[in-house]
Amino acid sequence: MSENRFLLLAAGEARPGRIRVPPAFSIKATSQDTEDRFSLLEVTLAREIPRHVHHRADEAIYVLDGELGIEFAGREYTATAGMFTLLPRGVPHALRPLSEKPPRVLQLSVPGGWEHYVEDLIEAGPAVTTGGRFDPVKINRIAARYDITYEEPA
Repeated sequence: MSENRFLLLAAGEARPGRIRVPPAFSIKATSQDTEDRFSLLEVTLAREIPRHVHHRADEAIYVLDGELGIEFAGREYTATAGMFTLLPRGVPHALRPLSEKPPRVLQLSVPGGWEHYVEDLIEAGPAVTTGGRFDPVKINRIAARYDITYEEPA
């Protein structure tokens, strides 16, 4: 029954996941909550997300605070508070913080599952970075399970 899936989170509250995630990733709706239709996270984007492609999921981002750099299909865009972007599956894109204070966004993934990918990355920790930056070669080992491919250096 649908009413059994009702959620009401207090300000600052997050859904529990498989593991405890840092405050930069606040899970608002899990794929289990939505019968795998979507997942919703509030994210503080403190580091650059390298160019990648989602092969199965559309990604939607609403900027709450700060400035978000978006590279989509080879073009550069800036999204500020109150702006929205839809990143359709199958098209390469990258994200980066542009403001001094990292941008805070609502990130919707359709279908759901994004929260599991985030949990896997957090569990991997430094094993997916090189010099403090995400390393596409290392991330692809995890991303492949979620139909995501990061562009690797030639």
